[in-house]
Amino acid sequence: MLVNGSPHTTIEYLPDQQCVQIIDQTLLPFNFATITLRSLEEFCHAISDMQVRGAPLIGATAAFGLALALRHDSSADHEQLAADKLLATRPTAVNLRWALERVRSAIQGVDTATKSARALEEAETIRLQDIATCEAIGNHGLSLFSQVAANKPVDAVINVLTHCNAGWLATVDWGTALAPIYKAHQAGIPVHVWVDETRPRNQGASLTAWELQQQGIAHTVISDNTGGHLMQHGLVDFCIVGSDRTTASGDVCNKIGTYLKALAAQDNAVPFYVALPTSTIDWTIDDGIKHIPIEQRSTREVTHITGLDQQGAVTEIQLVANSPAANYAFDVTPARLVSGLITEHGIYPPTKTA
Repeated sequence: MLVNGSPHTTIEYLPDQQCVQIIDQTLLPFNFATITLRSLEEFCHAISDMQVRGAPLIGATAAFGLALALRHDSSADHEQLAADKLLATRPTAVNLRWALERVRSAIQGVDTATKSARALEEAETIRLQDIATCEAIGNHGLSLFSQVAANKPVDAVINVLTHCNAGWLATVDWGTALAPIYKAHQAGIPVHVWVDETRPRNQGASLTAWELQQQGIAHTVISDNTGGHLMQHGLVDFCIVGSDRTTASGDVCNKIGTYLKALAAQDNAVPFYVALPTSTIDWTIDDGIKHIPIEQRSTREVTHITGLDQQGAVTEIQLVANSPAANYAFDVTPARLVSGLITEHGIYPPTKTA
């Protein structure tokens, strides 16, 4: 995707420097900067503090983190230690576990002298496959736009509502929920996106809106409580969101507030789609409400907010005085509220037999 007209991906391995370069997403939308990661501690910090975020990107980052950790110590004990530390950074997103298991499987039985090199090869494969996977999601999701456009007057705008950020910043490139939007835009289909601000970290207002602006796609940032009103008045053709973990039975865990959008969509007969790579499906569980661990993050994300002050400096201010706060990062949308799962293999109903 483009940043100021130049193509970028969210993560890239620099072999000459033996490091990984990422976009520091905590600085967006006001500043765009890349940083390098070398040590295990730097990778863990980047994931836990959300310099990288989004299930697919977390997985790719963790894969490189493990591989580079093995450069310093390729022993079995250090491999286990590094994997455990990376796994503990974000408990909800299943891609993190999936990527670590994939790297560890690739290096099983490999001698210690070449273990890190083989791990880096696997991490790079994960990175490149994520790009292809997300583009495939976009191609399959494009069919939804074509269907809606066929039932509208010529040149009528298709209005899509999304929640949180499931664009290219959440993956290596293209994104999941935004990939079909990018494909529709490239195909010349008029698209307008309603962008939930997505409290408490404002990933919609800070990241999704920034992405869409960079690609030249029409969009409007709305408060999180506006979606239901828009649906009641026929201003949303369908919703597309991403997923941090989807169960074998089709329950979808995503950024807090997704469940409420799905309820509003059902009440107003608005289709509600989830875009995800199949690596985000946790085939070991069926009941997402009971069995998906919901990350509780720092309450400071609720009580404080970051923005520009009158001098144009990025500043954090306090919103809440002395009251306690809670910060549940995700919720679970039951499969019954999901119209379909947009994957790299096609669009499927949210059922175990699909």
